[in-house]
Amino acid sequence: MSEKRRDNRNRILRSGESQRKDGRYAYKYTDTFGKVQFVYAWKLVPTDKTPAGKRDDISLREKEKEIQKDLDDGIDTIGKKMTVCELYAKQNRHRGNVRHNTTKGRERLMKLLEADKLGSYPIDSVKLSDAKEWALRMKEKGLSYKTISNDKRSLKAAFYTAIQDDCIRKNPFDFQLNTVIEDDTEPKVPLTGEQEESLLSFMQSDSVYQKYRDEVIILLGTGLRISELCGLTETDLDFENRVINVDHQLLRSAETGYYIEKPKTQSGIRQIPMSEKVYEALGRVLENRKGAKKITIDGYSNFLFLNRDGCPKTNVNYATMFRGLAKKYNKCHEEALPKVMTPHTLRHTFCTNLANAGMNPKALQYIMGHSNITMTLNYYAHATFASARAEMERLIAA
Repeated sequence: MSEKRRDNRNRILRSGESQRKDGRYAYKYTDTFGKVQFVYAWKLVPTDKTPAGKRDDISLREKEKEIQKDLDDGIDTIGKKMTVCELYAKQNRHRGNVRHNTTKGRERLMKLLEADKLGSYPIDSVKLSDAKEWALRMKEKGLSYKTISNDKRSLKAAFYTAIQDDCIRKNPFDFQLNTVIEDDTEPKVPLTGEQEESLLSFMQSDSVYQKYRDEVIILLGTGLRISELCGLTETDLDFENRVINVDHQLLRSAETGYYIEKPKTQSGIRQIPMSEKVYEALGRVLENRKGAKKITIDGYSNFLFLNRDGCPKTNVNYATMFRGLAKKYNKCHEEALPKVMTPHTLRHTFCTNLANAGMNPKALQYIMGHSNITMTLNYYAHATFASARAEMERLIAA
């Protein structure tokens, strides 16, 4: 019978255990993929003392216990040691075919993770409290609730993938963010009918904002996303059938300049009927752009809405315009416009108006280009007492 191996204190070592010449213990095992792996520790059992000058750590036997539990559960003992940054990078590599804005958002979040201590944590060590502390630190950095929420959703997805890959057992980002930090997001409020009329009347008589009136009429009458409005060309307009064909959007970045993108989902490709007001406004827009220089972007030309330099307008142009418009309007009107006044406010108003008028939700979903009916139904939250009563009376009478 062979003699059992012992350490330098004459203690019998178990199968797979050994002690190196420098006194450090090692444990050899085979992982779930059949590969030989090693772990090391300066202590054999928890009651041993860590040698002077060495980093304190759990004992080898404690590590063996964790490894055995992982092996029994099919956990990837190597994968679980990747850092949060490495996990997020891996998640992004597996989903590479994304839009420009998504790529920039990923780069921003990666920089945040690299600058924060969470980014260097092994994923198996991240606890629920660590994820919550991360959210609090992001709030202290000045990030908005919406941004933190989006980033948390991305990290939750990455950790979910780690669970599917048998690297970890639980998702530390599976919690409600509003239980940790206050949701101070300004609610999206649509314009009232009175505000719509008042705003258009004000723009009609204002020397600065009069030239933007038709664009506001079109946004209020179509529910177009601002990038979709910016991307409209003459060929997208079917005046004979009074239809706007929507199948692309115009965007611009500091790195690449102008570029065309298809809608995020197939639902974004749609046809929007022209109301009489929209029909007339588009006619005036075409009349006013006569003689404009031809600019081609990714095969598209004859854009409808141009800035003073003759180049197509983008979201930035309208965001600036709306801020100035709201500020000037509010100075001379007792009832101020919604606190958050952007081009999206008009899309929100359009959808709310049609919802309150009783439009079929699925038809409204199509017009809005929503991929999920839940997004459309959210607009019904703005139903007024008058619209609710009218709907009840209609149903009762039927």
